Amino acid sequence: MTFPSTQSKLPPLAQRAERLRSSAIRDLLHLAERADVVSLAGGLPDAASFPAEALREAADRVLRERPRAALQYGPTEGIAPLREWVATSLRTQGMDFTPAQVLITSGSQQGLDLLGKVLIDPGSPVLVERPSYLGALQAFALYGPHLVGIEADDDGPLPEQLAAALPRARMAYLQPRFSNPAGRSIATARADALAAQLAASDAWLVEDDPYGELWFDTPPAPGLIARGVAQGAHLGTFSKVLAPGLRLGWIAGPQVLIDKLAQAKQAADLQTASFNQWVLLQALQAGVIERGLPGLRSIYRTRRDAMLQALADHMPAGVSWTRPAGGLFVWLTLPTGMDAASLLPQAVARGVAYVPGDTFNVGAAAPNTLRLSFSNVEAGILRDAIARLGLLLRQALELEQTRPVPAPSLTPTA
Repeated sequence: MTFPSTQSKLPPLAQRAERLRSSAIRDLLHLAERADVVSLAGGLPDAASFPAEALREAADRVLRERPRAALQYGPTEGIAPLREWVATSLRTQGMDFTPAQVLITSGSQQGLDLLGKVLIDPGSPVLVERPSYLGALQAFALYGPHLVGIEADDDGPLPEQLAAALPRARMAYLQPRFSNPAGRSIATARADALAAQLAASDAWLVEDDPYGELWFDTPPAPGLIARGVAQGAHLGTFSKVLAPGLRLGWIAGPQVLIDKLAQAKQAADLQTASFNQWVLLQALQAGVIERGLPGLRSIYRTRRDAMLQALADHMPAGVSWTRPAGGLFVWLTLPTGMDAASLLPQAVARGVAYVPGDTFNVGAAAPNTLRLSFSNVEAGILRDAIARLGLLLRQALELEQTRPVPAPSLTPTA
């Protein structure tokens, strides 16, 4: 049989396929496999912390006690006891959701895609803080929104900008606690102001909270839904507190929204894997996450501290950075005129990888920003990598400062 050449003309793809772009972060993840490069790019959880033995025991017990339920198709919404566990956990955070208002998803990334399908029409204004999670921008882009960037400071998105954009908005996407990529949390007074604005609006709030349990010193304040935003959907995940390979997350929200999301999920994958849900439930009932979180927080706190101290020791004047109280990321701002993307090949040549910050931005360009992750690199290696990056930035700044300024043109203009 003769197969057509790959050079043959193929039928066209759908127009929406033109909106699909590969993630710069996923493209950089292959660097994590190179022995000569320290990757500060991907926010990978610490693999040594995965409770492999506890999950093996949970899987063995599930297969002994309920093999038919675990290996059979299950409800699209998720297994009932897992939805009950999520609802109970959210109630302790001030969110009054019932189990029926919880949808178990194949990772929270699927939740973002489902919300895009159900809430976004072509041209719908969708508000996102600057900078924002790249995976959300990718998920929403397929549905043709008009993305509107909302500036933020150390306390979170600016209320005056949100107020100006809300009257026309279909949806606002925010990360209230230890955001990706900036590592910041919305301060209490700011959260009260934003929640009041959102509650009085006709826009949906999508509240993404993958890092809320990864606090280092004190638990963070509740998010915006807990402050009275009724039209809010809360996304969460077990990837950061247990293991991302399980691909388990959730959406909690108003019943009318959850019902439509479940219909969209039926068309996407029928259901989240039954076996994974039952194994997770067994692990939760055995207290695996509860026992593991203190150690996980300690690991990330130590690495956060190592990165912040190394930045203070090695960054040249004019470089600033966030000081996260939780999560996995630090956000750097370089002096105006520097371009993190153009410096990345030089950084990789010196054995360090990061993510250029413009990848995360909507609206005005921010080429002088970058994201660093401390989650999957030991403290000593982190310090050495930051020292190398600091030397590169120092040399780049010195080169820029010694570059001659072009002489003014003497050609008449009129």
